[in-house]
Amino acid sequence: MPRDRRPGKHIRVLLAEDQGMMRGALALLLGMEPDIEVVAQVSAGDTIVDAALTHRPDVALLDIELPGLSGLDAAAELRDQVPGCRVLILTTFGRPGYLRRAMEAGAAGFLVKDGPVEDLAVAVRRVLTGETVIDPALAAAALSAGPNPLTARERDVLNASSDGATVADVSARLHLSESTVRNYLSSAIGKTGTRNRTEALREARQQGWL
Repeated sequence: MPRDRRPGKHIRVLLAEDQGMMRGALALLLGMEPDIEVVAQVSAGDTIVDAALTHRPDVALLDIELPGLSGLDAAAELRDQVPGCRVLILTTFGRPGYLRRAMEAGAAGFLVKDGPVEDLAVAVRRVLTGETVIDPALAAAALSAGPNPLTARERDVLNASSDGATVADVSARLHLSESTVRNYLSSAIGKTGTRNRTEALREARQQGWL
């Protein structure tokens, strides 16, 4: 249930963005809203939960591409450890797969960064009342794109091979047999309609499946 917002009480916001200039600009612009206060700013995903536990924000604005931990993974951790904090994903990458994963992680909204800050401030207020706020164009694209075809293990194997790792390297990292790794890679290649794991990795990232 949404919490009671007494008149005059500031909405406490945590901002996670790895680009310093963007983070500073967002904090400045949001801080100019009469009912919004940016109480914490972080640049890495693995510091989000600790900052939220310390500052107890009402809303967390999370970028997806963060060092240490993605904003999507951080959203899932916030849902479990700071359930009173609503999460808005704010990203440059308006990919349908990202939207689905954000909703699965418990996010209350998903917006792309090219919108006006006034819309972002409105979204912050709306999610705090219990609404879900999603960029309309992205919502339509997500519906037409369908669900993520990759299983969790297929995603793990693709991610583990992203730096050019050999099958043996991936096997050691994930504690799987080499034949099992090959099977997962082959399945992921087939599901993405590509010719090899490099292309499969690229396609999966473009679709927001990883």
